[in-house]
Amino acid sequence: MDEKAETRDRILEAAGRRFEHYGYSKTTMSEIASDLKMSTGNLYRFYPSKLDIAEAHALAHECDEDAMMKAVVLSGGSAGVRLREFHRVILEHTFKLIDESKKIFELAQAISRERPAYANRRLAVERVYLVRMLEEGIAEGLFEQHDSLDELAEMIQCTTMKFRYPQLYNCFRIDMLRRELEGTMDLIYKGLLKR
Repeated sequence: MDEKAETRDRILEAAGRRFEHYGYSKTTMSEIASDLKMSTGNLYRFYPSKLDIAEAHALAHECDEDAMMKAVVLSGGSAGVRLREFHRVILEHTFKLIDESKKIFELAQAISRERPAYANRRLAVERVYLVRMLEEGIAEGLFEQHDSLDELAEMIQCTTMKFRYPQLYNCFRIDMLRRELEGTMDLIYKGLLKR
């Protein structure tokens, strides 16, 4: 790893500690720079804004979520079972992150509000996995053929949005969310079944 990449990693670690302890809104670029014993001007050479640091911090943590989604898709078995498990895993992972640190919730809100393209990229990644499971469900003879699987995956995302974004469920208990997700997945599953 080169020196510039190492410095970027150190910045993300220092910013992450501040975000998790003080929150996004109470963290300043000068405080991050001070933690690293560097000038604020030097920090701006690596990241033009605090929001850029927040987005890079979030990107660094996407690997875990991507690995979980991929593991479900590749786990084998019925596409219908995997489709349910896929959404359950996302809910449980996100709820746990937010439950462990309310400051992460604030960070997620800032990124989704200020950088909607970030959320759109995440949704596009998820749609690739959904389309694959839909294709496999059709190949199994389980799901009805559909003209546009990407559009169908997008509609599934619209239906399950509440379980993906803590901004939509942060006042609910996990047991309530699990029950609602099961009911929602029942409806989706019935709508997908081959007639």
